[in-house]
Amino acid sequence: MMESPTQTAEHIESMTEFLVSHYSDQLRDISVSPDPKLHYPLFLEFAELVDDNPYLARLAFSNPVQYLRHFDDSAILAHKIALEHMKKSENKIGIEKRFIHVRINTSGSPLERSSETFPSIGRVRVKHRGILMMLKGTVIRSGAVKMYEGERMYRCRKCKHIFPLFPELESINSIVKPPFCPSQRSKSCEGTNFDPLDDTITRHDYQEIKIQENTQVLGVGVIPRSILAVLKDDLVDNVKAGDDVVVSGILTSKWSHDLKDVRCDLEPMLIANHIRMRRTNELKSEIDISDELIEKFKNFWSHFKDTPLKGRNAILRGICPQVFGLFTVKLAVALTLIGGVRHVDASGTKVRGESHLLLIGDPGTGKSQFLKFATKLSNRAVITTGLGSTSAGLTVTAVKDGGEWMLEAGALVLADGGLCCIDEFDSMREHDRATIHEAMEQQSISVAKAGLVTTLSTKTIVFGATNPKGQYDPEQSLSVNTALSGPLLSRFDIVLVLLDTKNPEWDKVVSSHILSEVQIEQGRCVDDLTTLWPLPMLQRYIQFVKRNFRPVLSKEAEEIISNYYRLQRRSSTNNAARTTVRMLESLIRLAQAHARLMFRNEVTRLDAVTAILCIESSMTISAIVDSMGNALHSNFSEEPDQEYAKQEKIILEKLIGDAIY
Repeated sequence: MMESPTQTAEHIESMTEFLVSHYSDQLRDISVSPDPKLHYPLFLEFAELVDDNPYLARLAFSNPVQYLRHFDDSAILAHKIALEHMKKSENKIGIEKRFIHVRINTSGSPLERSSETFPSIGRVRVKHRGILMMLKGTVIRSGAVKMYEGERMYRCRKCKHIFPLFPELESINSIVKPPFCPSQRSKSCEGTNFDPLDDTITRHDYQEIKIQENTQVLGVGVIPRSILAVLKDDLVDNVKAGDDVVVSGILTSKWSHDLKDVRCDLEPMLIANHIRMRRTNELKSEIDISDELIEKFKNFWSHFKDTPLKGRNAILRGICPQVFGLFTVKLAVALTLIGGVRHVDASGTKVRGESHLLLIGDPGTGKSQFLKFATKLSNRAVITTGLGSTSAGLTVTAVKDGGEWMLEAGALVLADGGLCCIDEFDSMREHDRATIHEAMEQQSISVAKAGLVTTLSTKTIVFGATNPKGQYDPEQSLSVNTALSGPLLSRFDIVLVLLDTKNPEWDKVVSSHILSEVQIEQGRCVDDLTTLWPLPMLQRYIQFVKRNFRPVLSKEAEEIISNYYRLQRRSSTNNAARTTVRMLESLIRLAQAHARLMFRNEVTRLDAVTAILCIESSMTISAIVDSMGNALHSNFSEEPDQEYAKQEKIILEKLIGDAIY
């Protein structure tokens, strides 16, 4: 329903008063900015508008196309008031701006709590058209920044009334003239001829991105849906492929590209008003960690103050509980997901904090189970198989859309800040495996495709699983047994071998565990953390320690790690691919991860020795601990602290015997 000019003026006045009273700091920053030609954003909290002026908030929600323009007009008026205030009170002269856009942040408002205004991308329907709504997803494609003509002023030949006309995205940004003069005078004009005014065209930056819904929240067999989003002016070039975003805007549609033998349809499209990037830290904070839960974590470690490793093992038992034993693998999974501390050295080189894990094992040893459980523990995860993965699918693809080339993110880019699991790693072609070298170590992907040259971020944990090449031969190196190149193997912090050897005692214990799993499931107590950690508790614990602990190496830990590395370099024969300087960095990351797991901010001797034991498990021929055995048969010890004391003694004696420690 069209409102009168008087009503419009009243609404603009109310909006101006609201902006001046609540956002004076932003208005002042805009006023002192030097460039008058730029488009400036003015960020408004929708929750504040609802509290202050519910009527205005309802109008902005129900008719955003009209009222967002009124908000922009109000922002210009509020900006002029701020300029006058600066001139009078501060004796400062600001620069008048022509373009200010109100960006409405709907987070924390009633819109965020309703499925009608915050649906998943797959549930967007015609009923959502024309209201202010929110969509959440991952950017999988970002187009080039273009320019288009925005509003333009026209004059009626009959009554000389001047009015603006806006382009319609539904009709490919064309301006449709009204059937008669829109002047609202007492006597109707009814003129039908209009002339454009020179130098009244406002031009805008324009960019199209494609957002895909998160695959982790979808059920099995559900194809993730995607939607186009249009970014204008100050919003362009703020996001890239792989970013998690929450976009507020108006749902509309546009005609699909006119292609031969293809039906022309209306495609849904979101015209963005505000875009919020959900970076890694924000993704972690989405998992609710209450003060009560933090207190529970502290009480847990107080309970195991004298036997800390027993407490650690209680946490590890919650990882993939359906798989019996495999203590070494569960410890490796926990340390990989927690990771070390990322830092920048004096020369500006970034050293990654994320660890990578590779499981090499016979069929039926539980590799895929660990991969799938790890995706549940991570806040952001992508799982794929080697047979169905190409270099483009893992990194980035160049696609042509409407005559223009664009980059579409692959698995490693989509997993930025999270976990990328690759099952059947051996099924990948050698060329495809080589493409992930840069992503694993430098944590970026350099792309030069179809004239597009760029670098994308891949700060991701790579968790791979592969079968050995034929019968595993312990006398041969890992490169020979797996057909994986040395440079690729050296990038994995931990490489564990799971061999299905004949062991009647082990088979008996495992079969008893599988048969009694039903009874164990029924008798579990979720609240008692000393016996079992449920999945939601594990998720929160991992995110909490990653966010709040940045362990620093003690002098003793530094000395143990350094000396062990020198010993490995001296005695290495079959492990040449593993004993590079990357192994030293891996030791530091694993020691830091273990300190985090143990709820500490300092890396002690215990953490350094545990990191060494993990690396020893990765070696074909151990340099220190000769009785490491098969990782598949590693079980949880009844007295882990006493067991650790024996292993620590062996390691330190070996270092002393070699006149190193």
